[in-house]
Amino acid sequence: MAKTNKKYIFITGGVASSLGKGLASASIAALLERRGIKIGMLKMDPYINVDPGTMSPTQHGEVFVTDDGAETDLDLGHYERFTSLNLTKKSNFTTGKVYLQVIENEREGKYLGKTVQVVPHITDEIKRRIHLAAEDCDLILGEIGGTVGDIESLPFMESIRQFAQDVGPENVLFVHLVLVPYLKAAGELKTKPAQHSVKELREIGLVPNIIICRSDRDIDEAALSKITQFCNVPRSQVFKCIDVDSIYKVPSLFHEQGLDEKASELLGIWTGRPNMSDLDDVIYRWANPTQKIKIGIVGKYTDLIESYKSLDEALRHGAIANQVELDPVYIDSDDLENKSKVAELLGGIDGILVPGGFGVRGTEGKINAIEYARTNSIPFFGICLGLQLAIVEFARNVAKIKDATSEEFGNSGTPVIHYMEGQSADGRKGGSMRLGAYDCRLESGTLAHKIYGSENISERHRHRLEVNNEYIEKMADAGMTISGQNRELGLVEVIEIEEHPFFIACQYHPEFKSRPFAPHPLFKSFIEKSVENSKGNE
Repeated sequence: MAKTNKKYIFITGGVASSLGKGLASASIAALLERRGIKIGMLKMDPYINVDPGTMSPTQHGEVFVTDDGAETDLDLGHYERFTSLNLTKKSNFTTGKVYLQVIENEREGKYLGKTVQVVPHITDEIKRRIHLAAEDCDLILGEIGGTVGDIESLPFMESIRQFAQDVGPENVLFVHLVLVPYLKAAGELKTKPAQHSVKELREIGLVPNIIICRSDRDIDEAALSKITQFCNVPRSQVFKCIDVDSIYKVPSLFHEQGLDEKASELLGIWTGRPNMSDLDDVIYRWANPTQKIKIGIVGKYTDLIESYKSLDEALRHGAIANQVELDPVYIDSDDLENKSKVAELLGGIDGILVPGGFGVRGTEGKINAIEYARTNSIPFFGICLGLQLAIVEFARNVAKIKDATSEEFGNSGTPVIHYMEGQSADGRKGGSMRLGAYDCRLESGTLAHKIYGSENISERHRHRLEVNNEYIEKMADAGMTISGQNRELGLVEVIEIEEHPFFIACQYHPEFKSRPFAPHPLFKSFIEKSVENSKGNE
């Protein structure tokens, strides 16, 4: 393959999973973009699922949705939050996607009768997708999921080894993130796991240019020098990544050590210093709150907070914008099924949020939480399923449709929420929902219009059920405002209750578009009203 002036950074991880490769990748990207480089980002996942869309949130964390409707890994959320990028379906692929494409190619006879093998066919497909993702940028950062040594990731490791030869080693930078654990019994940090991880990387033909050492405490010079000596990487190319109290400090932590400057130097890119003012402002607001507020998040995936990663971050962005400290209280909706416990569990909460989800479990608890917020004038924000259940609650208790329900929960009752055209409880699950960005028109003078400051908006969706338009008029007569609709499809997008201090719900997922330096207006307004509610209760 022809040589290129395009630059590539590949990030791998060693010793253990969940080290924060996504955050490290996003932080490096944030610095390089702020140096004026046109960047792109890519996540390569070794699992065989075609995408994370059918995976349980408690297994894999949230599914992040792009504007063009791709269901992707949650790390793409980190990438977007730390940069100005709006990523696409080219920005994430899995082993499943790669093998599916290769098998389809073989069935179509594209390999001319050759034996189809991991090398070269799987590796060529991986390299093709890397080039595809890099088309619109000057430098792309590609993160490989999993841990060095996993059997699943070997084809990816071989692919990037070949890739460096294809495009020229001078255009490729290998960054390896390793764990440096503290052993209490020994009373010191241990570098041996990192050494073994680099050794394993070298055995498959990859030589790290930069090593990032992950630890829960500061790493002394002796430990860093040991890694330098035994991993054969210059000391100036070994960096620390220490636990911090806000993930938005990580870019500054890297910058202070000169990581972005060293990466630019090794790739032969000469730029100015990065403009960090927006992130500096975020950290200042985060570190200097005027008060603390409690937001109750009523969900059913509360055992793994990464199930709501973008939501959690969007709430923090809203808190940062209002310069308050967020105390998120995750409440299992199953615990609210008993109405007698609702006031006890939600008492002292300044604002209530009901996020998206699937299935019938815990929905009655969410409905009880919505009723509590509505009748006690507590700021309420519903997202996706949160909107659908707000419709069900209002229909039952205000519009007097006593058996109001959703078709997702069975066939008995009045379906004020029903499956969209072409959707059903049966059939293909993966990639079959209403996915990606759709337009919405907001009614002038409504709360939603005031919050957005615009009549026309675009937001990302991930759902297969919608509000049943047969009951809209009855809901409006009872006091609910339909403040946002997709007029082309005739779908309800936003509802609100005018008499309530702050009661709003949307069918889309606004959390996917929120960034620390550009908080989503719905989250910013929700936190603002929750602050007012908190002060009113003092």
